[in-house]
Amino acid sequence: MLLTGLGLGVALGFTMQRGRFCVTGAFRDLWLTGSTRWLTAFLIVIAVQSVGVFALDAAGVITLDPQPFAWLATIIGAFIFGFAIVLAGGCATGTYYRAGEGLVGSWFALIFYALFSAISKTGALSAPVAALRGITVEASTIHGVLGISPWVLVAVLVTGVGLLARHHLRLRSSLPVASLPARTSGIRHLLFEKKWGAFTTALIIAPLAILAWPLSWATGRESGLGITGPSSNIVNYLVRGDPQLIDWGVYLVIGILLGSFIAAKGSGEFRVRLPDVTTTIRSILGGVLMGVGASLAGGCTIGNGMVDTATFGLQGWVALVFMIIGTGAATRLFITGSARVGVSPARVPANQ
Repeated sequence: MLLTGLGLGVALGFTMQRGRFCVTGAFRDLWLTGSTRWLTAFLIVIAVQSVGVFALDAAGVITLDPQPFAWLATIIGAFIFGFAIVLAGGCATGTYYRAGEGLVGSWFALIFYALFSAISKTGALSAPVAALRGITVEASTIHGVLGISPWVLVAVLVTGVGLLARHHLRLRSSLPVASLPARTSGIRHLLFEKKWGAFTTALIIAPLAILAWPLSWATGRESGLGITGPSSNIVNYLVRGDPQLIDWGVYLVIGILLGSFIAAKGSGEFRVRLPDVTTTIRSILGGVLMGVGASLAGGCTIGNGMVDTATFGLQGWVALVFMIIGTGAATRLFITGSARVGVSPARVPANQ
């Protein structure tokens, strides 16, 4: 059953690489151009996943068990994480799939993200992280606070996201789109050459995110998609050699790396690219802060921003807001601010 994590990870990594599904870019675009197109794609994944997750819960396939909300650690950690992903040039999954493309800067970010996730969860920083995460309130979900059925929130979210998507589709249909002549045909063209749209990519990722719940649950890992915990487990396994640490989530993140490599090789986008010194330093610092921030917040852009939000957890939605704020602060400091003074801006991947 653990191998289902590998298979789903390959599919997820392949899809994210081909669709250029970059959450860092989605957050960054809000501050740089005011565009909400990629954020809308991200919200589509949350909305569709919320339907599937609550259906699985209602059917008894999984059992959602909200935990007390570590509000202070979530706010601090999410801001740090949002700031860090601009330095690293990608969020957790973005770093994995760009590492699979051959970006050496992302390799550095990924190594230090995993290392400091482990240090923050089980190492030298575990005590202060645990102390901050020990500051909680009993309230854990939005529907619990409001005293309503979660299906009311599902309906509101799906409707709102649907209207946003319609707005962007109408806007895009009015714009001329240039394209190069196709070099291949058939399935190869669809998989490796044809440009994948933001919303198409989101609609592929969403069922994968839903499927992650029962597949992970079947192995005893009672959660959906997650990146920080498995990354920490890899480091701890390398240090301690405990095979119990190799769970479904570890297979998932290995699969993401493998899937993105397959997609990049098939599309001709794989190329080992060496960063300059400044980019290397920023990638390492970004990876360090990502590991600490995600551990404090209880998740990254996937665990909090994509998964916990789908269950209307307070931690997920508060984290999402503060990750966006943190990204805005780093964008102002390293991109728009440095551009005004003539300094080379931080490396941030484009979704387009």
